[in-house]
Amino acid sequence: MPWGEFKDTAAERRLFQRRASVMVVFVVLLLSGLVGRMYQLQVVEHDIYTTLSDKNRVQVQSVPPPRGLVYDRNHELLAENRPVFSVTLVPERVEGIDRTLEELVRILDVSEEDLDRFHRRLQEPRRPYQEIPLRYDLNEQEIARLAVHRHELPGVEVKAELVRYYPHSELTAHALGFVGRINREELQRIDPVNYAGTNYIGKSGIERFYEEVLHGQVGYQHVETNARGRTLRVLERENPVPGEDLQLHLDLRLQQKAYELLDGRRGAIVAIEPSTGGILALASVPGFDSNKFVTGISVKDYRELSESRDKPLFNRALRGQYPPGSTMKPMLAIAALDSGATTRDHTIWDPGYFQLNDAGRRYRDWKRTGHGWVDLMDAMAESCDVYFYEVAVKMGVDTMYSYLSRFGFGEDAALDVSGALDGLLPSRDWKQATRNEPWYPGDSVNLGIGQGFMLATPLQLATATSLIANRGIWVEPRLLKNIDGDTPVEQFLPDTTHEPLKLKNPGDWDYVVETMAEVMHGRRGTARRAGANAPYRMAGKTGTAQVFSLAEDEEYDADEIRERLRDHALFVGFAPVDNPEIAVAVIVENGGGGSSTAAPVARALFDAWLLEFPEAEQNQTVGRVDHGEQN
Repeated sequence: MPWGEFKDTAAERRLFQRRASVMVVFVVLLLSGLVGRMYQLQVVEHDIYTTLSDKNRVQVQSVPPPRGLVYDRNHELLAENRPVFSVTLVPERVEGIDRTLEELVRILDVSEEDLDRFHRRLQEPRRPYQEIPLRYDLNEQEIARLAVHRHELPGVEVKAELVRYYPHSELTAHALGFVGRINREELQRIDPVNYAGTNYIGKSGIERFYEEVLHGQVGYQHVETNARGRTLRVLERENPVPGEDLQLHLDLRLQQKAYELLDGRRGAIVAIEPSTGGILALASVPGFDSNKFVTGISVKDYRELSESRDKPLFNRALRGQYPPGSTMKPMLAIAALDSGATTRDHTIWDPGYFQLNDAGRRYRDWKRTGHGWVDLMDAMAESCDVYFYEVAVKMGVDTMYSYLSRFGFGEDAALDVSGALDGLLPSRDWKQATRNEPWYPGDSVNLGIGQGFMLATPLQLATATSLIANRGIWVEPRLLKNIDGDTPVEQFLPDTTHEPLKLKNPGDWDYVVETMAEVMHGRRGTARRAGANAPYRMAGKTGTAQVFSLAEDEEYDADEIRERLRDHALFVGFAPVDNPEIAVAVIVENGGGGSSTAAPVARALFDAWLLEFPEAEQNQTVGRVDHGEQN
């Protein structure tokens, strides 16, 4: 039988139609789903995906504010900002950190130290998509080479930023301090919003104390970027608010004079304007180049500074704690007169030594043969130790502590210096707590000439001297003079004021000032050579502080003692006597005698402030007037 007789074409047609119908329905359902999804994406969720698209295309970037500038009292620029080009990497956008670094090393001169610093910063906590600098201060040739290879280096950018620069870095390093890269600890305490985009923060000195004023307020900009994250254009911008400019009491001319007078010798000079408390000079020698710390000092340079025997990083003016020696005698004279331990007419016999009792130790005077009969005027002028030994024992430690603390010893009395130490003002309780020993009369003897446990900083000595110049009126030392803007200065200063030091007989102030003037101008004054031929009257007191102790009968011979074991030379004083315009404290480490080394330095400072600078300003004024008349 033929096969055709068994074929059911109608059944096959029906099967084909059923299958075709199923496929049509299936295709229609798929097309309907696709159209529905397209409607949902294009119409229903249009706003959502437009926003997501804009987020990929448009980014919000923070714009760091320019840091405020710092000027001296004569508007000389002390701290400015200069543009620096650096190469940075955004790790989230870099395709392979190691390969990219290898390519950059090939293109640029990148040192091992730069690479180590980059890897350390890569491991530190940071903001998302924050740039990490690899190398600073690119020149034009390096920038050009990077531009040629830019398309090969996603996430790598050449960034221009304003970086702090100190035109007189070594002169002002210890007074201004410096800024540096924000570290991990600082990142935890700063405002993450206001510091977004900011890479630098004040590390020390004025830069740190007035960080809030100098920093300013962050700005923002909306930028359009490509797929690699590079900026194509700025769509919208809110400008940052620059930091406030500061004007200091500091006088750059006097600061430079102080450095020249120390002439490379280790030491410190602090000069204060008594009427305002303004710090006119704050010099610590040797200094250092603070610009090296801004973008990151090299290991070699830091090692040289930190391992130097001269300790250039050590701020002697604020943190150097020295036995004040005889520079304490004017303050102790005020204490002795006001407490009744002595009078103006009281005289003693100085045989060259002092004994608490006939069998006791002999405390020597600096003059081996003694000064003979002396009163307080003579004792100050000739720096008679025996006189002050006696009045110190009469006063006792409690009275001396009470008066000296009111002169600002044992505390940081300055308003806006960062990092100053308190020194050491010993007391009965202090010795019992630290040494588990009672206070002995011999301790009072040593305190009477500023030796023993007593330690003071040059800033404290200048502050106490300024108090005498003001006849007991307290004006706390400060560096800041003005803020360029509406911000009141007092808003950023500690709310601490000292009560005036009132004496039972206010005339004792003038009397002690006259004893200090006798030091400078008297026939037997220890600093009469420094005060000779001055067209004004000055008041001062020399001091010599031992670096190590001598045996009771041992002689001091500076020629036989190693230079770093010689006595420190000190001087405190102010001028003019009747209307003080400047008070200074000078210390020259291992300089020997205060009268031969430190006093001439102070005299030169007085001359500069009272004579040289006003004359130069007058000549400039006359020159401008003459030039104007000629025109």
